Amino acid sequence: MARLTYRDAGVDIDAGNELVRRIAPAVERTRRPELLTGLGGFAALSALPERYADPVLVTGTDGVGTKLRLAIDHDRHDDVGQDLVAMCANDVLVAGAEPLLFLDYYATGSLDVDVAARVVTGIAKACELAGCALAGGETAEMPGFYPQGDYDLAGFCVGVVERDGIITGEDIEAGDVLIGLKSSGPHANGYALIRRILDAQGRELAGELLDTLLAPTRIYVPTVLPLLPQAKGLCHITGGGFVENLPRMFPSHLAAAIDLDAWSRPTVFNFLQQAGNIEEQEMLRTFNLGIGFVLCVPEEDTEHVRAQLQMGESVVIGRIVAQGTTPSPGQFVVSATGATLG
Repeated sequence: MARLTYRDAGVDIDAGNELVRRIAPAVERTRRPELLTGLGGFAALSALPERYADPVLVTGTDGVGTKLRLAIDHDRHDDVGQDLVAMCANDVLVAGAEPLLFLDYYATGSLDVDVAARVVTGIAKACELAGCALAGGETAEMPGFYPQGDYDLAGFCVGVVERDGIITGEDIEAGDVLIGLKSSGPHANGYALIRRILDAQGRELAGELLDTLLAPTRIYVPTVLPLLPQAKGLCHITGGGFVENLPRMFPSHLAAAIDLDAWSRPTVFNFLQQAGNIEEQEMLRTFNLGIGFVLCVPEEDTEHVRAQLQMGESVVIGRIVAQGTTPSPGQFVVSATGATLG
């Protein structure tokens, strides 16, 4: 009987070592002073930032979802790492936390070092944007488990916040203003529906539409961190759209009244709605519709907060109202008990 090796079974340890060598410079650029270990250990060690008096750790995990299918099919591997980091770091940010550490999990049937290096380099660049260290990760080569050329991603973010700085939304009250921060596109949500629409049309995805659908999820950390002292509540418009996410920001006796004409909806969402014959309520519970993050602030702080943002980056999209408020024409009211269109 021939002597078998792990490589004969489909796992190339040398390829894994080559990947680590290639990504090392990009990972090193994310290093924070709190990190006590380098790349390659069994576990990453980190101290807490010294400026925190009573630090609380905040954790989040997510993936990229079926947006990966489009990225793989069209050889667009460089930006999905930002999707991965953003989906985790933006969630941690909602609690008022500064992202501190990030870890990734890359799984594939047979390791393509060139593709994996592009993906992980993108993860590292996104960690730089979010201000967190890419502290480690795992590359899993699983022969026979994934089709040739496919891979999957998962990410894990650890943030830190001062205990008395945790944003819970419990102080939100009727009359507070909702400021929306623009998205870069659908981000990484709703792609099962997007792909269904594209398949039904039988159209080849290319050009501007492809670029728009694969635009990386915006990382809101550098924009929002300086505004935390003014924020009473924060919301990441991710899976579940406005309907599922906005009520997570405020107490159950309140609701959010959203003026749907307050911002210009990006054309990609109009295309998807028309091509898929999707009802407005379904759009609101699936996509971000051009608003990827929401801050709730006292009415008197609205202009001050917007003045700290880049021109055109934010828009007042509505305000907090009592639960049971009837929406006006062109308005959408959502609470923990449901959503109503005016």
